[in-house]
Amino acid sequence: MNRIPDIDRLDVRFDEGSLVADAGLLVAGSLMKRLGMEQLLDSTVRLGKRDGGARPGRKVLSLVASMLTGGTHIDHADRLRSGATRRVLPFRVMAPSTLGTFLRSFTWGHVCQLHKALGVLLKRVWSLPGAGPGDQPLVIDVDSTICEVSGKSKEGACYGHTQVLGYHPLIASRADTGEIVHHRLRKGSSQKGNTRFMVETVNRVRRAGATGPITIRADKGFWSRKTVKKLEEMGVEWFIAIPRYPNVKQAIGHLDDTDWVDIGYTPDGEAQVAETTIVIKIDKTEHTVRLIIRRTRLADAEQQPLWKDWRHHTFATNSDLSATEADRTYRNHARVELGIRDLKHHTGLAHCPSGRFFANAVWMAAAVIAHNLYRWINHHTGQGSPQRLTNGNTVRTRLFRLPGRIVNHAGQLIVRLPTNWPWASAYRTALQNIRSLPQLC
Repeated sequence: MNRIPDIDRLDVRFDEGSLVADAGLLVAGSLMKRLGMEQLLDSTVRLGKRDGGARPGRKVLSLVASMLTGGTHIDHADRLRSGATRRVLPFRVMAPSTLGTFLRSFTWGHVCQLHKALGVLLKRVWSLPGAGPGDQPLVIDVDSTICEVSGKSKEGACYGHTQVLGYHPLIASRADTGEIVHHRLRKGSSQKGNTRFMVETVNRVRRAGATGPITIRADKGFWSRKTVKKLEEMGVEWFIAIPRYPNVKQAIGHLDDTDWVDIGYTPDGEAQVAETTIVIKIDKTEHTVRLIIRRTRLADAEQQPLWKDWRHHTFATNSDLSATEADRTYRNHARVELGIRDLKHHTGLAHCPSGRFFANAVWMAAAVIAHNLYRWINHHTGQGSPQRLTNGNTVRTRLFRLPGRIVNHAGQLIVRLPTNWPWASAYRTALQNIRSLPQLC
């Protein structure tokens, strides 16, 4: 007969130096080593003699590893310094006080150096078999979000159009994998830099090895004639929502009932799609732009009085797809919100720790690296699927946050992990696949 243990009789002693708090970091550390991440950061980010400027690689990776285990504040990195946890990582873990000094040493130029390193890192990952898009079509979703802060001591934090105090970063995500291919932290009230950001994103993925067709999708906050012109010049297919300007309303009003096509968009209502064109001026030259309009309304007779009129959503595109296919393609843009939520709630961006703007820009870059590591590692488990994106918290629970103990058996170091671990097979597969990758310098 199994007796229920009396937990009140258990004593607690913090005296086991061979225990590893998050033994799954061995998988992440192995990938960091294969990608040469510490050396890449050391050679690209040059802080000179600034306080905390030495060895930037191990400091950025200390922040990244902390975020992989759920860290949301600088002092959470101390978790990596407990027991033998440091022995499963390929770099020396730095103290939180050192990390804080390091973050505060950055200027805008140094942040740009870090962004350059992330571009090289993306190129290294995409050079591996099956990781990059190659000559296949690449869809990129561009969006912005609000990183809310409390108090007014955060440099650059402002009230924007949402009336929320915080920052307003830009994010570009690869649609099929959820990888963040480019990002930029902006002040809370900023609405600038959208066109330049899109151009930088296209150039970055081209340098990383994307040689096939590129499609960019964005909401109406990114609509501008300058953006359209730049994307056209770069040969990019684009889907961008357009505000309800007077000429847009007029074009919708000229549509006949026969122009609309029914689509299966919602089970509780009616949805139809139509297309038309408008003329816009770019550099004093008239251009015809294709518009796709989706309209919806409730179908239930009892609820229809609550929503009796059609509601319209309009986007512009240079695609040759039919109206229904173009609408279906653009609707998938909503998936970018899943990646943004994951970045903010599961990868450390829920909190911007410093009062200095550029320090928080580095913090966001570390969060982006952690976010992408989740996806790259999950890919090597053999369980990833473009149709079902796995969030970071799931990867953390299955692969990272499991206790272990390092033992020496006949001269061989072994990490002993819990028996009956539900995801042991995925763990072994990921570690084996990552260790079989070539060393990228």
